[in-house]
Amino acid sequence: MFKVTVTQIDKDQEQEIVVRCHTINSEVVSIMEKLRQGDAVTLGTKDGKTFQIPIKDIYYIESVDNKTYIYLQKDVYETKLKLYELEEQLKGTKLFRCAKAMILNIGKIRSVSPSVNSRFEARLINGETVIISRQYVKSLKKLLGM
Repeated sequence: MFKVTVTQIDKDQEQEIVVRCHTINSEVVSIMEKLRQGDAVTLGTKDGKTFQIPIKDIYYIESVDNKTYIYLQKDVYETKLKLYELEEQLKGTKLFRCAKAMILNIGKIRSVSPSVNSRFEARLINGETVIISRQYVKSLKKLLGM
């Protein structure tokens, strides 16, 4: 159980969230990720219109033929950003590089299982399957606490 203290401050003061804990366990990490991610958005285009896409809604981001696409549960958006730029923008969120041309949201993974050639297969909550390249399996295991 956590003690929560909230102090309202003047608008000219900088807002700050301090987490004090005995150990950094998965519950604390989850809380910190939610705080970092918050209502963060990235931009994507569809049908000539630009939209704000909440980071938490992204399933994965994929680069194909020098174009980068953002996949949500039912929609696909294009972005002008390169994968490495998005990877930098998304640090501290649940999205991580899982292959040379893909960034995956671990919050959208239903299950993972070993695959051929030291790769892993991630089944997403929308039923899609994503292959985790062997060089990124260690990162996945660390993020999932395996």
